[in-house]
Amino acid sequence: MRKGFYAVSLLLAVALGILLVRGQTQANPSANTTRRILYYVDPMHPAYKSDKPGIAPDCGMPLEPVYADEAGKSILTAVEQTAPDAVSIDPDTQQLLGIRVVPAQKTFGTRTLRLPGKVAADETRVYHVNAAPEGFVRETHEDTVGSPVKKGQRLAVIFSQEFLSVIAGYISASEQAQSGREKEDAAGSRNSLAVRTWADRLRNLGMSEAQIEELYVTRKVAEGVYIVSPADGFIVARNISVGMRFEKNAELYRIADLSHVWIVADLFGGEDRHFHPGAVARITLWNQNRSFSARVSDVLPQVDPVTRAVKLRLEADNNHFALRPDMLVNVDFALPAPTGLSVPADAVIDSGLSQRVYADLGNGMFEPRQVETGERFGDRVQILRGLLEGEKVVASGTFLVDSESRLKSPLKPRTH
Repeated sequence: MRKGFYAVSLLLAVALGILLVRGQTQANPSANTTRRILYYVDPMHPAYKSDKPGIAPDCGMPLEPVYADEAGKSILTAVEQTAPDAVSIDPDTQQLLGIRVVPAQKTFGTRTLRLPGKVAADETRVYHVNAAPEGFVRETHEDTVGSPVKKGQRLAVIFSQEFLSVIAGYISASEQAQSGREKEDAAGSRNSLAVRTWADRLRNLGMSEAQIEELYVTRKVAEGVYIVSPADGFIVARNISVGMRFEKNAELYRIADLSHVWIVADLFGGEDRHFHPGAVARITLWNQNRSFSARVSDVLPQVDPVTRAVKLRLEADNNHFALRPDMLVNVDFALPAPTGLSVPADAVIDSGLSQRVYADLGNGMFEPRQVETGERFGDRVQILRGLLEGEKVVASGTFLVDSESRLKSPLKPRTH
């Protein structure tokens, strides 16, 4: 009986000893193993990680180790201490809301600035065909809007009473000049003062050089006056029809030489400081795989009263007439990119008094971060202060994350 009691007591003592040893081991892991360091973090900026000990680049404090057995606890504690306004969004919700993060990157070299543009006829190559006297239209020839025409091509025949007396005077002067210079060449009679005076009056009324020459040769009064094209080009306006009466100085046709055109582009946000006459741009057509070269001719002084845009004028050769008036095009310029850190423009929330981004802290945590922005170029914004290279920020769905953060607590963004 006594032996049995001693045996049971011995077994209980051994079991109690084992439990005490195990409890001490669990309470002090360093007693039986060396703690493994995963990486080092900035105590004021947990998103910054380093595989070596050192000094934090933003605050100058020593980097703190993160151990394998306390990684999760360390991250959560750091988030609670350094990001009281951080918002937690699980991966499934991020995907549902279209939240996308990108790293802050350094930019340098050149960038492409794309401007919307519209093709316009070169105003120095637009010709207005007017009728100096009043009269009526007898006939027209292949003169529809959009028709290509050649210089000197006959477009219409008009009649005006004012032409008759001038034509008669020109013919009489020509006959007298020719009879007085029978022994001289024909060119000498054409250059007589009387002939040139009457010829100038015919030109002022709108008669073409070809018809004036015809009158000089035939010496017959014309039944009508020919309206001809003053240049190669296209008819862009037509205000004439057979039998129509017209007043003095009425515009009958407008013809544009489209072998050389203008392109007018809209400049926003002070970008005009980058441009000067002679700068080269690449012109591309919407939904077409074609491109053209154009040169800046001028930055116009007017500002659009609605869009506040400054107009930039470019000139381009258009030998194949692919560029047509009122056609919308893309105007691309290669400009120097501002050196430094930048993020997508959609990543920055501008409240007017301050700008902020949402930094990705990992584990679905996003922290509002006040930043100082610089120049905006294309779809990116220069960051002067508040972010480190490689830090990830929300670039899509930023306003949704901002709404979640504001619902959690009043925003008090930190500066770094």
